[in-house]
Amino acid sequence: MTVTGGAQGTPVPERASKRRFALQMQQPLPRATLFDRTAFLIGTIAAAWLAVIISIQSVRSPWALLLFVPVWAITAYLVLPRLHKMLSDLYVPDYFFGRTRTADGLLGDPVNLGVDGDGEQLDTAMRRAGWHRADEITVRSTWGIIVSTLTRKSYPTAPVSPLMLFGRRHDVAYQQEVAGNPKQRHHVRFWHCPPGWLLPGGAQTDWLGAGTYDTDVGFSLFTLQITHRIDENTDEERDFVVASVREASPEIATRTLRDFTTGYHARNGGGDRFITDGHLPVLDVTAVTPDGDTSEREPVVPQTAQDVVDRAPLSIAISVFLIIVSAIVDFVAVMFDPEVRQSWNEAADSGGPIFAAAVTILGGSLTLGQLFLAWRLLRRGHRSRTLLIILLALTIFGIAVGYVQGLEAIGLNGTLFSASLMCLSLLALTSESAAAWTRGRRNAGAH
Repeated sequence: MTVTGGAQGTPVPERASKRRFALQMQQPLPRATLFDRTAFLIGTIAAAWLAVIISIQSVRSPWALLLFVPVWAITAYLVLPRLHKMLSDLYVPDYFFGRTRTADGLLGDPVNLGVDGDGEQLDTAMRRAGWHRADEITVRSTWGIIVSTLTRKSYPTAPVSPLMLFGRRHDVAYQQEVAGNPKQRHHVRFWHCPPGWLLPGGAQTDWLGAGTYDTDVGFSLFTLQITHRIDENTDEERDFVVASVREASPEIATRTLRDFTTGYHARNGGGDRFITDGHLPVLDVTAVTPDGDTSEREPVVPQTAQDVVDRAPLSIAISVFLIIVSAIVDFVAVMFDPEVRQSWNEAADSGGPIFAAAVTILGGSLTLGQLFLAWRLLRRGHRSRTLLIILLALTIFGIAVGYVQGLEAIGLNGTLFSASLMCLSLLALTSESAAAWTRGRRNAGAH
């Protein structure tokens, strides 16, 4: 049996037609370029290499216990998450089946809530019910959550870790603290569904959400990172979100997609066990009139230098900071390190003063160029990030080749410190949050 298709009505085999339809129904892949994927791989290799080098030096040093801390940090926050990400892209299905994914690619919290309505109506309904929109993960918010956790002070808009659905992080998240304790909170993330997208079974909704209750702070079972632990009964948190919203706005109706998924128990990306009955309540907020209060909404485009620093993702801020520190270290080394000054003198003796001056000017220009690119990066410069990644990757590759050939003595010295700065900066630049930050400016310009 065949069906006709195309402009000329050319017969198309039924099997090919079904295959084409199935491909059209698949979730779109993230718009990551080949360069971003290659840079991510290079950053992963650099992290593993750095962890191995520091581990070797820690065995040879009496400061082994102190060096364990950076080895753990690099392994838990850089190496393992990236390995999880690359491997899970191979074996974790990318189609929708009622589960979110962590930024590392692991299966995350269950999808347990739906919403009909637009973004302003959803925002109004949540804020009327006493929910606060969570801050983005920036330098300021990261410092805020650290201080609030250590001092047990309230932080009602504390950031939440990113979860992925439809190939992207959540669009918005809301939370409620419990008795002013930053360790315990109700929170729910929402993703806007792609236009025309159907749920399993053919139902439709505008938003999907994942609500869970944080009970404490602990270590992740899979990545060894410090993270929030969730209560295993996610259905209770789902019902709490629905009840709080409907109590504040009685005009909101609800429908329930029973047996949306099979009831099951599993673990999320942090290793926490959870159970669910598989039902999906859908809130209808189309009757809610937006109140127009935008006090909790941040400006889309930063206006001042302070806005730029505050709104930049933590990965961008870390990368810029490390580049500045590296430039300072290079300057101090040139001015005060006897070995570096001796090497410059040898270059002047062998190649002449003109050659030495040219090398000095070239080195200074590269340092100034990196600082300029770092500033452009804060301004969401896409090309600046690309050039910095290339420069850092080439420098790290040169150090690695010199180490293998015995030309670079990497120990507890300036060489290891400089290599560490460059590796960490490269890792920050090749993160998905850094790529999304620079792509956001380019996409905004396209509109």
